[in-house]
Amino acid sequence: MYDNTCKFLAQTYSSDFARWLLGEAITLTQLSPTELFVEPIRANALILLESEEIVLHIEFQTEPDPEMPFRMLDYRTRVYRRYPDKAMRQVVIYLKKTGSELVEQTAFVIPNTRHEFEVIRLWEVPSEDLMNYSGLLPLATLGKTANRTKTLEKVAERLETIKNRREKSNVAAATGILAGLVLKKAVIQSLLREDIMKESVIYQDILAKGEVKGKAEGIQEGEARMILRLLNRRFGQIRPEVSQQIQSLSVEQLEGLGEALLDFTGESDLRTWLLGQSNR
Repeated sequence: MYDNTCKFLAQTYSSDFARWLLGEAITLTQLSPTELFVEPIRANALILLESEEIVLHIEFQTEPDPEMPFRMLDYRTRVYRRYPDKAMRQVVIYLKKTGSELVEQTAFVIPNTRHEFEVIRLWEVPSEDLMNYSGLLPLATLGKTANRTKTLEKVAERLETIKNRREKSNVAAATGILAGLVLKKAVIQSLLREDIMKESVIYQDILAKGEVKGKAEGIQEGEARMILRLLNRRFGQIRPEVSQQIQSLSVEQLEGLGEALLDFTGESDLRTWLLGQSNR
């Protein structure tokens, strides 16, 4: 959720990120990882933006990742293969404060090879520096500040100055989501207008995904209950640990079990079938 929110901001307000990270208002368009000939290592946390002269690669991270240095090297070589004449800036933005040494890493190093990239630890960036542009407002609460609640209050005030209602709703929703990394829900709800946030595409996307997930979980639970009823009628009360195994099966596995149990002669057949699933 946090990664996708940041990606949305970088895509929608690419000019703001260009001013912040590149120091100039360059027009940037999104570059799909699939355009680099091979599938991305991990696409959910990265954004690739390009102009005629430069590719800006941003990785958003809530937690330290030991594979980050290699991922930076890998994407640098992929971009070079596709655009050998373009410059490239690579920036890892860590959202949540941590004491891990991994967030200090700025290079991938192996014998005879060294690749460097930039790292921004948001908790070290003054919050005021992130309030200069609409697209960066949602990051301000994660910045360096003596009082995060006061900072969110200032962000809320800035939000009210945004004239375009759609833009206001999107920035407000992103602010609320990211503020959840450092502030309690009650504090966020008291400072940000929920009616505005609900109008945003981010909020609607999260709601839609939640509904899809809920429907899928409901189908799985219904299948599991039906299978357990059949098994209990046929072999008597199934042991709790076996019941838990069945409840953890996917819909596809439950459908397979529903067909297989017709040939079971005892609970031992069920245990053998479940063992086969766990070994897959």
